Amino acid sequence: MKNYIIALDGPAGSGKSTIAKVIAKNFGLTYLDTGAMYRMVALYILQNNIDFHNQNDVENILDKIKVDIIGDQFILNNEDVSLKIRTPEVTKIVSPVSAIKAVRTKLVDLQREISNGKKVILDGRDIGTVVFPNADLKVFLIASAEERAKRRVRDYASRGINEDFETVLKDILERDHTDSTRKESPLKKADDAIEIDTSFMNIEESVAAIANLIQTKIGG
Repeated sequence: MKNYIIALDGPAGSGKSTIAKVIAKNFGLTYLDTGAMYRMVALYILQNNIDFHNQNDVENILDKIKVDIIGDQFILNNEDVSLKIRTPEVTKIVSPVSAIKAVRTKLVDLQREISNGKKVILDGRDIGTVVFPNADLKVFLIASAEERAKRRVRDYASRGINEDFETVLKDILERDHTDSTRKESPLKKADDAIEIDTSFMNIEESVAAIANLIQTKIGG
């Protein structure tokens, strides 16, 4: 198969980005971190003191936002914001920001444009249901909220950010609720997606499970 789309969906902290990067490298795919794109919009909103509860205010600034991904760098209006988009402050508002219809329309169009004519793996929350409902392979990753919170605390610590487990767990649970109940493109497992629980799997095991699916369903 010349070109194909792999949709990797799941809640926050389920391992999507880490696993997708390895799969992309192993199979020579283009990797598109859609969550980072929403984080860049959220960062711009924070930096410019925009009220993200006011959809009109958000819509009015979207034309001023240019997002790009170059390798492992996330570029917002020509600035590398790869570290800035991973802060707790951005994490706290990215879900309500990504629920705004105009934001989703802008970024979904961009995701489809970037993916056109390529072998691509995309991770997010609505890739298999909205962005690419006809994806060649759909995987839905899950993990317990406690395990996902532990992973996020470790990730923060690796970047010198101290966040306690209970606070992160609370944020994870709140985001799960917001993402799964929002009106625009809610977090939802596609009917034809294959679910993988990574709660008791390390990265290597998770990658191996998805690699097996790619080889079986697509041919690698």
